[in-house]
Amino acid sequence: MNNSEEADLYVQVNTDNQIVSDADANERLEQRIRQKLRRFEKRLTHVELHVSDVNGSKGGTDKRVSLEVRPTGHEPIAVHADAQRIEDAVTVAADKALRALEHSVGRLDDAKRH
Repeated sequence: MNNSEEADLYVQVNTDNQIVSDADANERLEQRIRQKLRRFEKRLTHVELHVSDVNGSKGGTDKRVSLEVRPTGHEPIAVHADAQRIEDAVTVAADKALRALEHSVGRLDDAKRH
């Protein structure tokens, strides 16, 4: 994907104060989201990712991800996922968002074709 295509979609990554984050880590999460949502990327105006550590230093399945996608002309879609690793939670949330987009936006596209 070239930079002009990527510039169309704004991906915002937010972390709580329990999550160690830097520009490289945020870039990897953004690319994971873009890869999963590639089919709908031109139809999305904004994607917002919130990452939090629910249990702090106690560990376990405590990384919580909330992902909100905003398709043009449609209500925002919000999904959530929990996992032990942030990357896994982001992948699960992006998969959920993709299914929701296919269901809502994809269904409307099918209706317009008939």
